[in-house]
Amino acid sequence: MSVRITGDPLGIADVVAVAREGEHVAVDGAVAERMRPGRALVDAAVEREQIVYGITTGFGALANVRIPREAAVELQHSIVRSHAAGAGEPIDNEIVRGMMLLRARTLAAGHAGARPVLVEAIAALLNAGITPVVPRYGSVGASGDLAPLAHCALALLGEGMVRVRGGAPVPAAEALRDAAIEPVVLEAKEGLALVNGTEGMLSMLSLALHDFDLLTRAADVACAMTVEALLATDRPFAPALHALRPHPGQGVSAGRLRTMTAGSEIIASHRSVEHAVQDAYSLRCAPQVHGACRDTAAHARAVADRELASEVDNPVVLHEIGAVESAGNFHGEPVAFALDFLAIAACELASISERRTDRMLDPAHSNGLPAFLAPDAGVNSGFMLAQYTQAALVSDAKRLAVPSSVDTIPTSGTTEDHVSMGFHAGLKLRQSLANARTVLAIEVLCAAQALDLRAPLKPSPAATAACAVLREQVDPMPSDRELSPQITHAVALLPDLVAAAEAAAGL
Repeated sequence: MSVRITGDPLGIADVVAVAREGEHVAVDGAVAERMRPGRALVDAAVEREQIVYGITTGFGALANVRIPREAAVELQHSIVRSHAAGAGEPIDNEIVRGMMLLRARTLAAGHAGARPVLVEAIAALLNAGITPVVPRYGSVGASGDLAPLAHCALALLGEGMVRVRGGAPVPAAEALRDAAIEPVVLEAKEGLALVNGTEGMLSMLSLALHDFDLLTRAADVACAMTVEALLATDRPFAPALHALRPHPGQGVSAGRLRTMTAGSEIIASHRSVEHAVQDAYSLRCAPQVHGACRDTAAHARAVADRELASEVDNPVVLHEIGAVESAGNFHGEPVAFALDFLAIAACELASISERRTDRMLDPAHSNGLPAFLAPDAGVNSGFMLAQYTQAALVSDAKRLAVPSSVDTIPTSGTTEDHVSMGFHAGLKLRQSLANARTVLAIEVLCAAQALDLRAPLKPSPAATAACAVLREQVDPMPSDRELSPQITHAVALLPDLVAAAEAAAGL
């Protein structure tokens, strides 16, 4: 199997397959014909010495500088080299690979005015496992992700540093030589076409949406286990209640919680007990909170789908009407908003999970569980410090939930006087997702311990299946031991644990 670049929109699954899983990339044979009209229009503009931004003029604040025809090729190499001005630690390879794939697709769509050789060269690098080293800082998310994309483009020229299949950085010239890939010699418009897009933030949004799906599912599994562990009630998940407030995500979350707690001997044992009349918000309102997060992801996915179908460049080669026009489609605001909104949702999934966990650890609220889930509390501290770790991660997630997109700072001599900061929004979202995943894994750890302590009553089939996956690597904790390895195992096991619970529940 391979992901095909045709010029038509790619999907989120395509980005994940190439960026994270190393899927092979194929360039469709029809791409050359699709790109031909746009390229012809660029060549004609150069031949006529027509004044066209970035083709016969300088860039940004230098747009009023006329570039002679004989310097058109040098201009394109200059923009790549000058704009590869990033700083800081390199971003993850998967972000870069996603950027490369998405930029190749944009070029192939035909309105960037580039030649097919650029698309083929990007595909060759991806298939050879050659990933440019892209520093963390440099994009302000306005004229696209200029600096990050310039570092990607630099590798096509055989310049800069790259990693080969995740190895240590090596010179791009060396990596291309070993892979028998010829460096590209750019022609008019092509340097600009390689750097002027939103692919950095779009790569991060695509990957984040894939990961966020696991988070929402894991939140439901963890919550369902905690509802049982705390002797809470499943009555707030009834369909009639949620029909009164028909937010789509809320209905889905309530249905999942209802299904995953079904068949629980623990819940059945206390349906008429006084404490089960009304549970705390972190339990009773979980469908509303998890559901709002689901709806946020649905909005962000709609933005991503539109962006994946977009051709983001400047100037745009409108070959259908014989025009090359400067525009503002490179501005990252739509993507930046989506990234920031997801960071808020990730924070909320983590925040409500930490509150549920705290209730399991506190004997004043746990309905009979020992303090900190330690059978010999006092001598043992149990999971006390695991909640500290959750608290630290949630506090960090709250900081990361502050929107990047409300900030702006002028660049390029104030020509670019309003920017989106979308690239930074993507980077902080990735950290927020990692935080939330760990918080949820800790809740699962504690819930599994609590369910063990409720024996001989049996939990639901879903909770039983989740605990079985966890217990393959993490034993119950009758006395204190180092918790950090258990947390690490729980984080790694989360996808399998969620899948097992869903399968047992028939979801």
